[in-house]
Amino acid sequence: MPLNKPTIPKYILPVIVFSQFAGTSLWFAGNAVVPDLIFELGLGESAVGHITMAVQAGFIIGTLIFAILNVADRISPVKVFLACSFLGALFNILIIYGDSFFEVLSARILTGFFLAGIYPVGMKIASDWHKKGLGKALGYLVGALVVGTAFPHFLKYAGGDLPWRFVLISTSILSFSGGLLLYLMVEDGPFKGKAGAFKPSALFTLFRDKNFRSAAFGYFGHMWELYAFWAFVPVMLAYHNNITSGSLNVPLWSFIIIGIGGVSCAIGGHFSIKVGSKKVAFFSLSMSGLSCLLIPFLFESATWLFILFLVMWGFFVVSDSPQFSALVAGSADRSYVATGLTIVNSIGFAITILSIQLVTLSWVSVENPYVFWMLLFGPLFGLITLNRFDKKVLT
Repeated sequence: MPLNKPTIPKYILPVIVFSQFAGTSLWFAGNAVVPDLIFELGLGESAVGHITMAVQAGFIIGTLIFAILNVADRISPVKVFLACSFLGALFNILIIYGDSFFEVLSARILTGFFLAGIYPVGMKIASDWHKKGLGKALGYLVGALVVGTAFPHFLKYAGGDLPWRFVLISTSILSFSGGLLLYLMVEDGPFKGKAGAFKPSALFTLFRDKNFRSAAFGYFGHMWELYAFWAFVPVMLAYHNNITSGSLNVPLWSFIIIGIGGVSCAIGGHFSIKVGSKKVAFFSLSMSGLSCLLIPFLFESATWLFILFLVMWGFFVVSDSPQFSALVAGSADRSYVATGLTIVNSIGFAITILSIQLVTLSWVSVENPYVFWMLLFGPLFGLITLNRFDKKVLT
């Protein structure tokens, strides 16, 4: 007699999506107030790269520790999410009290550390509730990450007449509210694997699987491009304003260009049901790679064309991310799904530090649009390695 499939309440995914959005709004909160921090602390133009790098560094340290200790595979991921949403919010708001660049960077590093218990753990919770249609579910979830990442730019725009501290206070309150809502309304999912034992060697075992390795390497190529692009969207807009005497509203258009990726993640998730996660990821990565190639020729174009191009790039630059995560989760041992997602995130974000710093140093040195060709190496590498993925997994 066949076993009844577990009934999944309709509110589960929306709650996870909102909580992911709320928690990840912490990510670029520092970037949204960089001009104010530069003014108050007397910082240089390279501050945007250093502040972004600090969050990425904290996230890497956090994900490494979480992965080595198999935290979200041994402890209820819902409880992990709650604790990290609160602690991340706490350190995010401490930027307000920073009197030096060192204190600001320290607060951003610790915020990034606790984001390790929000982003990959949120995906783990979603995978525990969705055995089929995981690519679609993660499309909404990563879409929430994207909108959360863009949200501080919107707050900066909407609260233009308010003190810059408004952005940090608002995102901290939002993060804690999201973690609490998830804890109160979502239990550990019915497809949660048997709790894995403390087993650091699981990190190496996971990479022995050809498909896990292929999906992970494709994700690494994607990450080389993604966060460097997001970090430099305001810089690109400001540069276009300078050379064309334009008057683009940088915070508003930064929100739109980054935030449109949330829509593309959801759309890509729906397409993955029909064509599979691999095809969606491959097409998205191809289009964002083409954008890298063409961007130097667009800065002096008409403003409407430049904006349209950046919106298109913002659309495709992240729509592959949830599909890579679906391929990683579908290829991993069910007892170590969170560990697999976390270590892949950790390595991926380590790569973003290299690309962000490389682009930052090059831009500060020469301020030439051809600097952004450096991002093209990521999509090329990702496409080559993703093409080796040959096993159909849950989509």
